[in-house]
Amino acid sequence: MYHSIGRTWANLVLQVFGIKVQVAGLENLEKGKTYVYVSNHASMFDIPAVIGNIPDEVRIVYKRELSYVPIWGWSLAVGHYIAIDRFSARDAMKSLDAAAQKIRNGASVLLFAEGTRTRTGKLQPFKRGAFSLAVRSGIPVVPLTINNSFNILPKGSMKIQPADISLIVAKPIPTSGVDGKNGELKLMEEVRTVISGHYREQGL
Repeated sequence: MYHSIGRTWANLVLQVFGIKVQVAGLENLEKGKTYVYVSNHASMFDIPAVIGNIPDEVRIVYKRELSYVPIWGWSLAVGHYIAIDRFSARDAMKSLDAAAQKIRNGASVLLFAEGTRTRTGKLQPFKRGAFSLAVRSGIPVVPLTINNSFNILPKGSMKIQPADISLIVAKPIPTSGVDGKNGELKLMEEVRTVISGHYREQGL
């Protein structure tokens, strides 16, 4: 029920602001299978674009401080989403272990590999956390590329400019056999290559 409400909310937000999402590559997903979705991040509208258009019960992995944001953050905290503590290395490791266990139990998740929204429209360096989580869980990674969302609501702006978003779903990349820091970094580069190959730089 929670995920159904979340999907309805996502599609309603997109509809209200006149934003359409064109999706390619859904045939790469196997129904009933669990994935770690890893995406670029350019706009606040990236989340409803993914939640409303991926036919999976996708849980967002979010930074714990967002829990204190009125309404939006509260809904994250009371839902099935996964909070990560970024300020304490020890707590961050515990958060990753707990998240990995949820994923192994059948929870698909969404992570933004850049860690925050781009301020320039260019693809930023990826952070290792998403790939460490994927390796810990042993679940395939699905690279997602979100195009044309940057100018809708750039970071630091309050002006919404409707546009059509393109969401590209790539083939899953297995994580079985991947181990250690070097394995995670190699996986990170493989996913970044896929996303950057589909990504179109955007700017004001």
